[in-house]
Amino acid sequence: MASKVLDHLKTVPELPETINNKKKRPKKVAWVDEDNCTGCQACVPFCPVDCIEPVPINKHQFPPIPPVHVRDNECIGCQICAKVCTKLTWDAIRMIDTDMYEERFDRTID
Repeated sequence: MASKVLDHLKTVPELPETINNKKKRPKKVAWVDEDNCTGCQACVPFCPVDCIEPVPINKHQFPPIPPVHVRDNECIGCQICAKVCTKLTWDAIRMIDTDMYEERFDRTID
């Protein structure tokens, strides 16, 4: 019975042992829906390249706990943060096609 209770956590990856570096341009980039993010930071320790951080507190008046954001040029597109967010919290992180992300946000991802 206990294993059945934890079945929904099977797709949550383990914490990385070391922080890696970006090696190539990813096909997808993580994007945080700040309106849906609770600021719990559950995703932060799972990022293998350590590119997720809280939004600066002075950017928002509300909520008192700032959401997180992804430093997009460091994101490797591994999707781990999106899986963690979906399974453990509020499903605030989406993976977006890199070309579409660049066009929508007028940014260039290396």
